[in-house]
Amino acid sequence: MQIENQVPDLLFVAGVVFARGAAVGPVPGPLAAEIDALVARRTAEEFPADIKESVRRLLKRGGFKAAGRNKPASEYLAQAAREGRFPRINNLVDVNNLLSLETYLPISLLDLAAFAGPVVLRYGRPGEKYVFNSSGQEIELEGLICACSDRPLGNPVKDSMAGKLKDRTRDVVGIIYGGRDVEAGRLMGRHVRRFAELLTKYGGAASVETRVVPADRLLSALV
Repeated sequence: MQIENQVPDLLFVAGVVFARGAAVGPVPGPLAAEIDALVARRTAEEFPADIKESVRRLLKRGGFKAAGRNKPASEYLAQAAREGRFPRINNLVDVNNLLSLETYLPISLLDLAAFAGPVVLRYGRPGEKYVFNSSGQEIELEGLICACSDRPLGNPVKDSMAGKLKDRTRDVVGIIYGGRDVEAGRLMGRHVRRFAELLTKYGGAASVETRVVPADRLLSALV
């Protein structure tokens, strides 16, 4: 499996984890306890201004308007924590959300079976869009960093229905999006290792592979 980065932004950095042999299931007690403890801390905290501005700048540099309904998913999660409505979905999605709340960075967690070839990170093209929820709502993707196969499947705002995890999902790819202009982005190696540990511990992944992707290289990940 290859990771191909086509985002022409030297500040962009992505942490990518491939996890095979995971299983979608209920949230185990220890994971729920980790989430509860973190949500309790975040309730009294403001979203770090440097990370918020860094991520928004990252999304805007491709021409995307990262505000309102199109603000980064990490901001929605932090707001949900402060308002006492942090979502609980399943073990794998909750791992994703826990890590996003820890780092304040947006993350995609996608079904690897949806990818027909390499995982390509690129800007959305004019006219590209996809459905992101069961109601059929769509997001316009032009200028937004997207994780793609032969079509976009995920991004830092909303992942597609086509790429989202299903009950039968066994192999996943997670992408953490960040910028090198803040410490949260410069610590991407630490974040992606944490992601791998959580997917192994709470998702039952049999094997994991992690990569930190710079802006100007092609990296292969053997999984």
